[in-house]
Amino acid sequence: MGGVRRQATELFPRVAQLLQAAGGGLDLIASKRGLPEDLATRLPAGVRVIASSAAAGGPLARALSEPRALRASLKAAQFRGVPYDLVHTGHLPVPNLGVPFTLMLHDLRDLNRGLTPLLRRKIAERLIPKTLERAAAILTVSNAMVHDLAERFPTSKPRIRLVPHGSDHVIPPKRADTVHGPKLQPEEEQPDRGTLGFETGGIDAPILYLGHLERRKNLELLLETLALDLSLPRLLLVGLPKGNEGRRLARLARQLGIQERVQFHGPVEEEHLPDLLAGAGCMVLPSRLEGFGIPVLEAHRAGLPLAIARTPALVEAAAPNTPGFPPDDPRECARALHAALNQPLAQLRDAQRFAAKSTWDLGAAALFEAWCEAAAT
Repeated sequence: MGGVRRQATELFPRVAQLLQAAGGGLDLIASKRGLPEDLATRLPAGVRVIASSAAAGGPLARALSEPRALRASLKAAQFRGVPYDLVHTGHLPVPNLGVPFTLMLHDLRDLNRGLTPLLRRKIAERLIPKTLERAAAILTVSNAMVHDLAERFPTSKPRIRLVPHGSDHVIPPKRADTVHGPKLQPEEEQPDRGTLGFETGGIDAPILYLGHLERRKNLELLLETLALDLSLPRLLLVGLPKGNEGRRLARLARQLGIQERVQFHGPVEEEHLPDLLAGAGCMVLPSRLEGFGIPVLEAHRAGLPLAIARTPALVEAAAPNTPGFPPDDPRECARALHAALNQPLAQLRDAQRFAAKSTWDLGAAALFEAWCEAAAT
């Protein structure tokens, strides 16, 4: 589950309860596919789901269909005599609505010159500043993003609010004894991983990457690192490829002669996340650009060793003892991976305690407070 969907799944049911307790309520506009099942089944009674023809696909399809769905929902509520106090969205463009709105920005990838197509970047350069000026509040997911937004858009600084992510969606799994890392639980207590469809755990526990496969994730660095250091374990890439990124990386693996040491698995079901985290030797996140980095907390919560690129948002999310590396240096990446694979048990326990402090209840409380403040403007 990507960060945007994870946030919606964890926060909206919680903030709906806070709104109801305060005498308010939450309605959700669903795309024409409906709400994701994992979100729909967790919503408390009283949350109204509004069917619409809004697209569930890429940004262009959403941009063409969502404004119409928003206006229709606002008009219908006005007709019923129960107008909305606030609209919350994470997508652009936001039409003139006649009520305050809050905008959630997870990252600023669309403004990145090296990672975003020219046309999309040019549109974002015009659209984002104008939308930020109109928003009652700008919500984001890390202090790194708060700083970046305030620096790029200084007039928006007073309206930027932090809505942090949590880690308590992960049930800490029992981890097996491997040649790479410390023993956390007896091997006989391990869950059955047969349903995962690939080999994990044991003496060949893989290096795990968990997330979408896209350019900003900088996954070519991992392939270059494996080609440089033959002593490293195999690499398991778990996540949905975006565009042609999966094919590009597979081609690079063949060119580097490491195709036998790299496995492209694609996404896994949510129910398999604990077993996946239990069966890896360590996790690695080499991203050049992130708004936060939920897999950091997931690894820590699971007691899984972790190595990260020194990207501001990843460093912020990680425990102080987490091995790091520059995002353009395969030798330093290899060094950090070896450090992670041999990380002492005491440091992993410290990281677990660090991650446990990040809860989705805290994020819901911050979102509730930001909404109430914005609705009063």
